[in-house]
Amino acid sequence: MARVKRGKISLKKRRNILRRTKGFRWGGKSKERLARERLLHAAVHSFQDRRKKKRNFRKLWQIKINAAARESGLSYSVFTHKLKRAGIELDRKILAELAQNYPQAFLALVEKVKGA
Repeated sequence: MARVKRGKISLKKRRNILRRTKGFRWGGKSKERLARERLLHAAVHSFQDRRKKKRNFRKLWQIKINAAARESGLSYSVFTHKLKRAGIELDRKILAELAQNYPQAFLALVEKVKGA
């Protein structure tokens, strides 16, 4: 019988894991057992943080809108309430963009809301 060389698949798995842990600290990049564990935890954190990112951006947008609205004498809650009553349906992302990069447009929006 011909000689069979073993371990191709397991070596491939090992290499793949170590390739994915490149850049991890200490033994997490070179030791297989530690690398597996680090990868598991990294996957958990990345899953959670993809959801946290949405929360953080929403908070940031609210802060930007509040800061710009307060310059015109309105608080965030009053401003959003008046926006709804005026029938203006802009989301927080767009409002924050206007507040930061286009302050004249945001002021015009505030004046329109104050008048309504």
